[in-house]
Amino acid sequence: MNVSPAAPAEDEGARPRPRSLTDLFVSFTLLALQGFGGVLAVVQRELVEKKRWLTREEFVEEWAVAQIMPGPNVVNLSLMLGHRYFGLPGAMAALAGMLTVPLVVVLLLALLYGQFEGHPGVAGALRGMGAVAAGLITATGLKLMGTLKLHPLGLPLCITLAVLCFIGIALLRLPLVYVLLGLGVTACGLTWRKLGP
Repeated sequence: MNVSPAAPAEDEGARPRPRSLTDLFVSFTLLALQGFGGVLAVVQRELVEKKRWLTREEFVEEWAVAQIMPGPNVVNLSLMLGHRYFGLPGAMAALAGMLTVPLVVVLLLALLYGQFEGHPGVAGALRGMGAVAAGLITATGLKLMGTLKLHPLGLPLCITLAVLCFIGIALLRLPLVYVLLGLGVTACGLTWRKLGP
């Protein structure tokens, strides 16, 4: 399963990178197995802080692209990162790492849940896990907020767009596609105008 890595699009010097397709597969398998209830915090910690395959700024940019593509965000990110280092074989190895072992675990958990779903302790545990997942996502968002200082629109406008997004989705309960199209196109247009000649 090991092949010579394809050169990344840009010169990354001595920066850490996956050593092989096997390393990519195992890394994404371990990452996927940690992602119960909310994977954003785990992905950011593993890829940025521990492995250092991405900088915070790169992570924010790639995660944004992964979010607007169809399909699960973390699967999209794994495909993008695998392709970045090893081309198509890397994308397939990362995808296999994200899906193979977690699929087996989910099927086993589904069978187990079917046996105990009526138990009040199981319902309470699931509610508790939901609260933990919300906390993880919030903490990761706050941790990554520092990268917005480098955004061409500046921190105040970025925070305004984030608050409008929260209001649209959480309070007004607008469909995600409308909020994404409205605020996403607005943010892209404003950024393009700011960066333009």
